[in-house]
This record gives sequence, structure tokens and C-alpha cells, in this order.
Amino acid sequence: MKKCSHSAHESLTELNITPLLDLAFVLLVIFIITTIPPVKDTDLKLPSASKHEKDPPRKANYISLDADGKLYLNTKEIRLTDLLQELLNLRENDPDLNIIVRGDAKTHYKDIRAVLDLCQQANIVKVDLATETEKK
Repeated sequence: MKKCSHSAHESLTELNITPLLDLAFVLLVIFIITTIPPVKDTDLKLPSASKHEKDPPRKANYISLDADGKLYLNTKEIRLTDLLQELLNLRENDPDLNIIVRGDAKTHYKDIRAVLDLCQQANIVKVDLATETEKK
């Protein structure tokens, strides 16, 4: 007595290549679409463009606080009460002003917070805090 019919054996030995052909046709269509034909209809003399040099990177401004509580804008010593007006003047000249706040490790946080508050009042959005990596 047979365990399997004859037609079951024939279907197992035949290979169905329909999905393989579908994949080949899809790849062929993608290749045809993505290949750009060269455009050489007429000879044209295209105008030349002038070179545009890159703008120099903007200079960052530093606000430094030392351990004694002295405040510096770039290299000039300044009082906290005058800092807001100086920041407003800098922002007037450069609307995309970048400020980096550098505080000594022994500086009180309230002093740094006061500087950050003044930066916010001057509407300066690019404010960074400078840190150093630990040396091991």
C-alpha cells in the first residue's frame, strides 16, 4: 500500500520560480527608473558661477567668573550690574550671539545663576557652560 499519492511527489520536486521572476522584474524596473539618460540634445555654453567664500566662523564671547567673585566679559573685568547692558550691546551687533560661561570650580552656583539670568534677560539663546574633562 502506498503512503503518498503520486501527485504529492511531483509537486515537491517542481520548483516554483514565480516569486523569483517577480523579484527580477522589480529590480529591472528600479534599475531602469534610477538610470538617468545623458542629456545631449543641443550644445549649450552654460554661464560660469563665481566662487563664494565661506563666512568666517563667529567668535564666541566668554563670561568668566573666578573664585574671588570677579566677573570678566572676554578679557575685560566688569561688574554684574553692567553686564546686562554689555550683553544687549553685543546682541545688537550680532543677533546670533554665542556666550560661553566659564566658572571656577570654587565659584558659588548663585553667581553663575545670576549670569545665566542676565543672559536670558538679554534674550541670548546660545549659552554654553564650559567644563574640563577629568584627567585620570
